[in-house]
Amino acid sequence: MNQEATDFILASRAAVSQAGALAVHYSFSIIGAIVILIIGWLLAGLLHRWAHRGLRSVHGIDETLAGFFSNLIRYLILILVFITVLGQFGVQTASIIAALGAAGLAIGLALQGTLQNIAAGIMLLVLRPFRVGEYIETSSVSGTVQEIGLFATELRTADGLYRLAPNSTLWNTPVTNYSREKARRHDLSIVLDVKDDLQDAERKLHELARQVPNVEASPAPHTFIADLTDTKVTLTLRYWAGTRHWDETTRAVRRAVKRAFYQQPEDAPARP
Repeated sequence: MNQEATDFILASRAAVSQAGALAVHYSFSIIGAIVILIIGWLLAGLLHRWAHRGLRSVHGIDETLAGFFSNLIRYLILILVFITVLGQFGVQTASIIAALGAAGLAIGLALQGTLQNIAAGIMLLVLRPFRVGEYIETSSVSGTVQEIGLFATELRTADGLYRLAPNSTLWNTPVTNYSREKARRHDLSIVLDVKDDLQDAERKLHELARQVPNVEASPAPHTFIADLTDTKVTLTLRYWAGTRHWDETTRAVRRAVKRAFYQQPEDAPARP
Protein backbone atom coordinates (compact mmCIF):
# COMPACT_ATOMS: atom_id res chain seq x y z
CA MET A 1 0.00 0.00 0.00
CA ASN A 2 2.85 2.33 0.85
CA GLN A 3 4.48 1.54 -2.49
CA GLU A 4 1.31 2.48 -4.38
CA ALA A 5 1.06 5.75 -2.52
CA THR A 6 4.69 6.50 -3.25
CA ASP A 7 4.18 5.79 -6.96
CA PHE A 8 1.11 7.98 -7.06
CA ILE A 9 2.95 10.86 -5.40
CA LEU A 10 5.86 10.53 -7.80
CA ALA A 11 3.54 10.40 -10.82
CA SER A 12 1.64 13.45 -9.55
CA ARG A 13 4.84 15.40 -9.08
CA ALA A 14 6.00 14.45 -12.58
CA ALA A 15 2.64 15.48 -14.04
CA VAL A 16 2.69 18.79 -12.20
CA SER A 17 6.29 19.43 -13.30
CA GLN A 18 5.44 18.60 -16.92
CA ALA A 19 2.31 20.76 -16.80
CA GLY A 20 4.34 23.64 -15.42
CA ALA A 21 6.91 23.25 -18.20
CA LEU A 22 4.14 23.13 -20.83
CA ALA A 23 2.45 26.15 -19.27
CA VAL A 24 5.68 28.13 -19.38
CA HIS A 25 6.36 27.00 -22.95
CA TYR A 26 2.89 27.76 -24.29
CA SER A 27 2.60 30.97 -22.33
CA PHE A 28 5.56 32.30 -24.30
CA SER A 29 3.97 30.91 -27.48
CA ILE A 30 0.65 32.60 -26.67
CA ILE A 31 2.36 35.90 -25.87
CA GLY A 32 4.39 35.63 -29.09
CA ALA A 33 1.23 34.81 -31.08
CA ILE A 34 -0.58 37.83 -29.62
CA VAL A 35 2.36 40.09 -30.43
CA ILE A 36 2.52 38.72 -34.01
CA LEU A 37 -1.23 39.23 -34.44
CA ILE A 38 -1.08 42.83 -33.22
CA ILE A 39 1.95 43.72 -35.34
CA GLY A 40 0.57 41.89 -38.37
CA TRP A 41 -2.83 43.56 -38.07
CA LEU A 42 -1.26 47.02 -37.77
CA LEU A 43 1.16 46.32 -40.63
CA ALA A 44 -1.66 45.07 -42.87
CA GLY A 45 -3.70 48.20 -42.22
CA LEU A 46 -0.69 50.45 -42.77
CA LEU A 47 0.28 48.81 -46.07
CA HIS A 48 -3.38 48.84 -47.16
CA ARG A 49 -3.56 52.62 -46.70
CA TRP A 50 -0.17 53.21 -48.34
CA ALA A 51 -1.04 51.03 -51.32
CA HIS A 52 -4.44 52.69 -51.73
CA ARG A 53 -2.99 56.21 -51.65
CA GLY A 54 -0.13 55.22 -53.95
CA LEU A 55 -2.38 53.58 -56.53
CA ARG A 56 -4.82 56.49 -56.49
CA SER A 57 -1.96 58.86 -57.30
CA VAL A 58 -1.01 56.84 -60.39
CA HIS A 59 -2.52 58.33 -63.55
CA GLY A 60 -5.08 56.03 -65.17
CA ILE A 61 -5.70 53.82 -62.11
CA ASP A 62 -9.40 53.64 -61.29
CA GLU A 63 -10.68 53.96 -57.71
CA THR A 64 -12.20 50.49 -57.92
CA LEU A 65 -8.88 49.02 -59.03
CA ALA A 66 -6.97 50.83 -56.29
CA GLY A 67 -9.36 49.46 -53.67
CA PHE A 68 -9.14 45.95 -55.08
CA PHE A 69 -5.33 45.73 -55.06
CA SER A 70 -4.96 47.42 -51.67
CA ASN A 71 -7.47 44.99 -50.13
CA LEU A 72 -5.67 42.10 -51.80
CA ILE A 73 -2.39 43.17 -50.18
CA ARG A 74 -4.07 43.46 -46.79
CA TYR A 75 -5.62 40.01 -46.92
CA LEU A 76 -2.41 38.38 -48.13
CA ILE A 77 -0.54 39.85 -45.16
CA LEU A 78 -3.26 38.66 -42.75
CA ILE A 79 -3.04 35.13 -44.20
CA LEU A 80 0.74 35.13 -43.69
CA VAL A 81 0.26 36.36 -40.13
CA PHE A 82 -2.25 33.57 -39.43
CA ILE A 83 0.15 30.93 -40.77
CA THR A 84 3.00 32.39 -38.67
CA VAL A 85 0.82 32.26 -35.53
CA LEU A 86 0.03 28.61 -36.16
CA GLY A 87 3.76 27.94 -36.51
CA GLN A 88 4.24 29.38 -33.02
CA PHE A 89 2.25 26.43 -31.65
CA GLY A 90 4.19 23.82 -33.56
CA VAL A 91 1.69 23.32 -36.38
CA GLN A 92 3.27 22.19 -39.64
CA THR A 93 2.64 25.22 -41.85
CA ALA A 94 3.84 23.47 -45.01
CA SER A 95 0.75 21.28 -44.99
CA ILE A 96 -1.47 24.32 -44.40
CA ILE A 97 0.09 26.16 -47.33
CA ALA A 98 -0.40 23.09 -49.52
CA ALA A 99 -4.03 22.82 -48.39
CA LEU A 100 -4.60 26.51 -49.11
CA GLY A 101 -3.08 26.07 -52.55
CA ALA A 102 -5.31 23.10 -53.30
CA ALA A 103 -8.36 24.97 -52.01
CA GLY A 104 -7.45 27.99 -54.15
CA LEU A 105 -7.11 25.79 -57.22
CA ALA A 106 -10.49 24.16 -56.57
CA ILE A 107 -12.16 27.53 -56.02
CA GLY A 108 -10.51 28.89 -59.18
CA LEU A 109 -11.86 26.00 -61.25
CA ALA A 110 -15.32 26.35 -59.72
CA LEU A 111 -15.39 30.12 -60.28
CA GLN A 112 -13.66 30.13 -63.65
CA GLY A 113 -16.28 32.36 -65.28
CA THR A 114 -16.25 34.80 -62.35
CA LEU A 115 -12.46 35.01 -62.31
CA GLN A 116 -12.53 35.61 -66.06
CA ASN A 117 -14.85 38.57 -65.47
CA ILE A 118 -12.52 39.89 -62.75
CA ALA A 119 -9.49 39.63 -65.03
CA ALA A 120 -11.43 41.37 -67.81
CA GLY A 121 -12.57 44.05 -65.36
CA ILE A 122 -8.98 44.73 -64.31
CA MET A 123 -7.91 45.07 -67.95
CA LEU A 124 -10.82 47.41 -68.69
CA LEU A 125 -9.97 49.59 -65.69
CA VAL A 126 -6.27 49.70 -66.62
CA LEU A 127 -6.48 50.20 -70.40
CA ARG A 128 -9.69 52.29 -70.33
CA PRO A 129 -11.25 51.54 -73.74
CA PHE A 130 -14.27 53.38 -72.33
CA ARG A 131 -15.08 55.52 -69.30
CA VAL A 132 -18.17 56.42 -67.31
CA GLY A 133 -20.46 58.65 -69.36
CA GLU A 134 -19.27 57.43 -72.77
CA TYR A 135 -21.55 55.72 -75.29
CA ILE A 136 -20.24 52.38 -76.54
CA GLU A 137 -21.45 49.63 -78.84
CA THR A 138 -20.43 45.99 -79.25
CA SER A 139 -21.89 43.11 -81.22
CA SER A 140 -24.17 42.26 -78.29
CA VAL A 141 -24.67 45.40 -76.20
CA SER A 142 -24.79 49.18 -76.53
CA GLY A 143 -25.45 52.07 -74.19
CA THR A 144 -23.99 54.81 -72.03
CA VAL A 145 -21.56 53.52 -69.39
CA GLN A 146 -22.84 54.15 -65.86
CA GLU A 147 -20.33 52.18 -63.77
CA ILE A 148 -17.37 49.88 -64.41
CA GLY A 149 -17.06 47.18 -61.74
CA LEU A 150 -14.71 44.25 -61.28
CA PHE A 151 -17.38 41.75 -62.32
CA ALA A 152 -19.68 43.62 -64.69
CA THR A 153 -20.33 47.00 -66.32
CA GLU A 154 -23.59 48.90 -65.93
CA LEU A 155 -25.02 50.67 -68.99
CA ARG A 156 -28.10 52.71 -69.82
CA THR A 157 -29.50 52.09 -73.30
CA ALA A 158 -30.68 54.83 -75.65
CA ASP A 159 -34.30 54.11 -74.70
CA GLY A 160 -33.57 54.44 -70.97
CA LEU A 161 -33.24 50.77 -70.02
CA TYR A 162 -30.77 49.40 -67.47
CA ARG A 163 -28.35 46.81 -68.80
CA LEU A 164 -25.69 44.80 -66.93
CA ALA A 165 -22.93 43.35 -69.12
CA PRO A 166 -20.33 40.85 -67.79
CA ASN A 167 -16.85 42.27 -68.27
CA SER A 168 -15.68 39.25 -70.26
CA THR A 169 -18.26 40.03 -72.97
CA LEU A 170 -16.87 43.55 -73.29
CA TRP A 171 -13.20 42.59 -73.24
CA ASN A 172 -13.34 39.71 -75.73
CA THR A 173 -15.12 41.64 -78.48
CA PRO A 174 -14.44 44.81 -80.51
CA VAL A 175 -15.85 47.91 -78.80
CA THR A 176 -16.89 51.04 -80.67
CA ASN A 177 -16.63 54.14 -78.50
CA TYR A 178 -18.76 56.94 -79.93
CA SER A 179 -17.73 59.49 -77.28
CA ARG A 180 -13.95 59.17 -77.08
CA GLU A 181 -12.92 61.45 -79.98
CA LYS A 182 -13.70 65.15 -80.02
CA ALA A 183 -15.31 65.14 -83.49
CA ARG A 184 -17.11 62.65 -85.73
CA ARG A 185 -17.61 62.55 -89.50
CA HIS A 186 -21.01 62.48 -91.13
CA ASP A 187 -21.99 62.00 -94.77
CA LEU A 188 -25.29 63.37 -96.04
CA SER A 189 -26.33 62.50 -99.61
CA ILE A 190 -28.93 64.12 -101.81
CA VAL A 191 -30.22 62.91 -105.17
CA LEU A 192 -30.39 65.46 -108.01
CA ASP A 193 -31.58 65.32 -111.56
CA VAL A 194 -28.74 64.93 -114.02
CA LYS A 195 -29.78 68.22 -115.63
CA ASP A 196 -29.63 70.21 -112.36
CA ASP A 197 -26.88 72.75 -111.78
CA LEU A 198 -24.26 70.76 -109.86
CA GLN A 199 -22.08 73.74 -108.97
CA ASP A 200 -25.05 75.60 -107.50
CA ALA A 201 -25.98 72.55 -105.41
CA GLU A 202 -22.43 72.25 -104.11
CA ARG A 203 -22.39 75.96 -103.26
CA LYS A 204 -25.64 75.63 -101.28
CA LEU A 205 -24.34 72.64 -99.36
CA HIS A 206 -21.13 74.46 -98.42
CA GLU A 207 -23.05 77.54 -97.31
CA LEU A 208 -25.50 75.70 -95.10
CA ALA A 209 -22.68 73.59 -93.59
CA ARG A 210 -20.91 76.81 -92.55
CA GLN A 211 -24.10 78.24 -91.07
CA VAL A 212 -25.01 75.27 -88.85
CA PRO A 213 -23.44 75.56 -85.37
CA ASN A 214 -20.92 72.95 -84.18
CA VAL A 215 -19.88 71.95 -87.70
CA GLU A 216 -16.08 71.78 -87.54
CA ALA A 217 -14.13 74.23 -89.69
CA SER A 218 -11.19 71.81 -89.86
CA PRO A 219 -11.40 69.44 -91.61
CA ALA A 220 -13.49 71.70 -93.81
CA PRO A 221 -16.79 70.38 -95.22
CA HIS A 222 -16.57 69.24 -98.82
CA THR A 223 -18.80 67.65 -101.44
CA PHE A 224 -18.28 64.89 -103.97
CA ILE A 225 -20.31 62.82 -106.43
CA ALA A 226 -21.05 59.50 -104.73
CA ASP A 227 -23.07 57.96 -107.58
CA LEU A 228 -24.00 58.82 -111.15
CA THR A 229 -26.58 57.36 -113.53
CA ASP A 230 -28.15 58.45 -116.79
CA THR A 231 -30.85 60.38 -114.97
CA LYS A 232 -29.69 60.95 -111.39
CA VAL A 233 -26.68 62.35 -109.54
CA THR A 234 -26.00 61.48 -105.90
CA LEU A 235 -24.15 64.38 -104.30
CA THR A 236 -22.66 63.85 -100.81
CA LEU A 237 -21.79 66.49 -98.23
CA ARG A 238 -19.05 65.28 -95.89
CA TYR A 239 -18.41 67.25 -92.72
CA TRP A 240 -17.20 66.80 -89.14
CA ALA A 241 -19.23 67.68 -86.06
CA GLY A 242 -18.33 67.94 -82.38
CA THR A 243 -19.04 64.67 -80.60
CA ARG A 244 -20.89 66.27 -77.68
CA HIS A 245 -23.38 67.91 -80.08
CA TRP A 246 -23.24 65.37 -82.90
CA ASP A 247 -26.90 64.32 -82.82
CA GLU A 248 -28.37 67.82 -82.82
CA THR A 249 -25.82 68.98 -85.41
CA THR A 250 -26.64 66.21 -87.89
CA ARG A 251 -30.36 66.83 -87.41
CA ALA A 252 -29.85 70.54 -88.00
CA VAL A 253 -27.90 69.86 -91.21
CA ARG A 254 -30.68 67.55 -92.46
CA ARG A 255 -33.31 70.22 -91.79
CA ALA A 256 -31.22 72.84 -93.60
CA VAL A 257 -30.76 70.53 -96.60
CA LYS A 258 -34.49 69.80 -96.61
CA ARG A 259 -35.31 73.52 -96.70
CA ALA A 260 -32.67 74.28 -99.34
CA PHE A 261 -33.42 71.47 -101.79
CA TYR A 262 -36.79 69.89 -101.07
CA GLN A 263 -38.92 72.66 -99.59
CA GLN A 264 -41.81 73.60 -101.86
CA PRO A 265 -41.81 77.34 -102.60
CA GLU A 266 -44.64 79.23 -100.88
CA ASP A 267 -45.95 80.70 -104.15
CA ALA A 268 -45.90 77.39 -105.97
CA PRO A 269 -49.31 75.95 -106.76
CA ALA A 270 -50.40 73.07 -104.57
CA ARG A 271 -50.36 69.64 -106.10
CA PRO A 272 -53.77 68.25 -106.97
